Amino acid sequence: MHYSKFFRFILLIGVALPLVAPSGADASQDKWMDLYEPQDDNIMVYRLMKPFGFDPSQRYPVIVSLHGGGGRGTDNREQLKIWNQHLADAEIRRSYPCYVLAPQVTELYKKSDLEKIQQIISELPSVDTDRIYMLGHSMGGHGTNILVQIDPDYFAAIAPSAGTGLSDTEPFIDATLIKNVPTWAFHGDQDPTCPYDRNLNLFKEIKQLGGNMKLTTFKGDRHNIPGKIIPGADNGTTQFSSDQCDPEPDFLKWLFSQKRSDR
Repeated sequence: MHYSKFFRFILLIGVALPLVAPSGADASQDKWMDLYEPQDDNIMVYRLMKPFGFDPSQRYPVIVSLHGGGGRGTDNREQLKIWNQHLADAEIRRSYPCYVLAPQVTELYKKSDLEKIQQIISELPSVDTDRIYMLGHSMGGHGTNILVQIDPDYFAAIAPSAGTGLSDTEPFIDATLIKNVPTWAFHGDQDPTCPYDRNLNLFKEIKQLGGNMKLTTFKGDRHNIPGKIIPGADNGTTQFSSDQCDPEPDFLKWLFSQKRSDR
């Protein structure tokens, strides 16, 4: 696969994908960020939020969070985005105790990144391996669609946002590989960076295959939609590819109900 054009464009737009709060909110921002503990185990650069009220006798899901172009680097901070802040909300943590693994990379996600992520998860205590999820926006959505194809049986569900590439990105998604992986994709229909039509075409392809994909379209929105993934928004409408799709409208309820063993 050839992704050089996508990566060059990501370099250009990276500065347009900020963290979730302006500099004037550093104190409150650091409070939730501190829940994502920086790790130093020589596997890769990442932060980890542990399950609320951790009990070693229980089993906990894992969310793999893939940052977009603006999160690239090695500072182990810039990869935390607005959905990470949402997942750090006290009520959400109590309702959905889980691990959230937020790796940081310097280039497009690839097979070796997945192998490192899998190694990290394999060493975490009390993981529910039946419920490992992955989500991301832009380059992170692209990465979600890349990594799930490498090992589709590993993930219980994925949620790529604006993850189908640029207008000149070469085709990189084989729908036959992922058609049975519960997928909830998100896109703004006016996205000038990652064209909406590419995601719509993927949805149509998976629909023809009788696969399991939900596509939420945010009418009138451009590229900056990741803040709407978890809470939703009034301008979002959702299509279903088949009767396989779980119709649950709440994103987190949908996500945490997905299990590999149900496929």
